[in-house]
Amino acid sequence: MKDVIIIGAGPGGATAAALLARQGVSVALLDKDHFPRFHIGESLLPCDLSLFDRLGLDMKALGFLYKGGAEFFDERSGEHSEYLFEHGLPGTPSYAYQVDRAKFDQAVLERAVSDGASFSPGVRVSQIEPDESGVTVHTSGGVLRARYVIDATGQDALFAHREKSLRRIEEFGLAAVFRHFEQLSDEAWNELANEGKGNIRILIIDEGWVWCIPLAGKRLSVGVVTRKRGINHELFEQTYAASPMLQQLTRGCPKSDIRIVRNFSYRNTKTRGSRWACLGDAGLFLDPVFSSGVSLAMLGGERFADVLVDALREGREADPELTKPVSDHMAVAYTAFGTLVGAFYQTKIVENIFFAKDPDPAIRMGLISVLAGDVWRDDNQFLKMLFASKRRRFEPYVTE
Repeated sequence: MKDVIIIGAGPGGATAAALLARQGVSVALLDKDHFPRFHIGESLLPCDLSLFDRLGLDMKALGFLYKGGAEFFDERSGEHSEYLFEHGLPGTPSYAYQVDRAKFDQAVLERAVSDGASFSPGVRVSQIEPDESGVTVHTSGGVLRARYVIDATGQDALFAHREKSLRRIEEFGLAAVFRHFEQLSDEAWNELANEGKGNIRILIIDEGWVWCIPLAGKRLSVGVVTRKRGINHELFEQTYAASPMLQQLTRGCPKSDIRIVRNFSYRNTKTRGSRWACLGDAGLFLDPVFSSGVSLAMLGGERFADVLVDALREGREADPELTKPVSDHMAVAYTAFGTLVGAFYQTKIVENIFFAKDPDPAIRMGLISVLAGDVWRDDNQFLKMLFASKRRRFEPYVTE
C-alpha cells in the first residue's frame, strides 16, 4: 500500500511527487502516456523560479529560452505594448522561461523519480473507490491501494467527471488551433530573442487572440485561441494569412501539422473529498492568454506536498477539508488571473490599459506583477482596481 497515488505525471503531479518522496512518503505516479510526450503550454511565469531551485531544476543547463516578459500587438490598429517583468513591483521576479514541454515535463518527472517516487507510464485509471482506511484505484495495470490520491490529470479531470462537477466557462476561449515553425531566419530570431528578450507575443484578433512563443533552437509556437464554436484548420490558415507579422517571422520555415485542442475553460465545483484532491487543471482550467496554467499547477503541487507530509505523519489524511488551505491560497491566483481573463474578453482593458499611451506607473507595475504571477501581495493597485467591480470578479471555486 502506497502513501500517495498521483494520477497524472505532468509538471503539477511530478512536482508534488518529488517533494513528497524526498520527505520519505511512498509515492506512485501514474500516467496514461509515455514520456517524453508533446504538450502545449510552453510559456512559464517568474513566480516559479524559487520552486525550480527547490526542485533542483537548472533551467539554463536544460537549454530553455530566457523569457523577459510579454508583448501585445493589434495589427488591425498598429498598437503595440511591451511588459518586461523587471519593471514590476519591487520584489517581483524579473524573468521566466519558454520551454519545450516534452523536455521540461520529462525533466520534472525525472526529478520525482530520482527523489524516490515510482513511475508507471501507459496506465489508465478506470475507477477510484475511497473508503475509511484508504483508496482503491483500478487501473489497466492492476488494482492499487493508497492512503491518499491526487488527481493531476489535467483536462481529463478524472474526479470532475466522476463527481459530475465540471462546469464550462463559456465566456472565455473555447478551443485552440496551433502549429510549430522551425529553422527561423537569423533576422526573425534576432527580433524575437536578441539580447535575451524571448518575450511571448500576444496578437489581438476578433473573438480571441494568437500566441507567438519563441522556443530554443530557432523555433516558434503559434496558436489561435477563439470563443467561436466550430474551430478548424481553416481558422489557423485564415488568421495566419491576415497577419503580416506571422508571415514575416516564419517565411520559408518548415512547419508541423496543425493540431486542435478543445475543452477550454472550466471549473470543477468539487475539488476535494476524504482522501483525495484535485490539482492544477483537474480543478480549474483558465483560458491560457496569460500563461498561468503550468506555473500555478506546479505551485499547487508544492503546497499539496507540504500539507500532505505532515497529515500523513499525523494520520489526518482522511479529513475531507485537508487541502482547503491549499485551495484558499491558490484561489488568490486563480481569482486574479480569472478576473483578468474575463476583463480581456468582456471589457476594454486591452485598449484602455494594455495599450494606454500614458499609463499610470503604479497601474502598469501592478499589471506586470500579475503577468509574472506575483499576486500574493496587498500593495498592487492594479489588482485593487481590477477587483473593484464585484460583478466582474472571477470566483474560481463555485459550489452548487
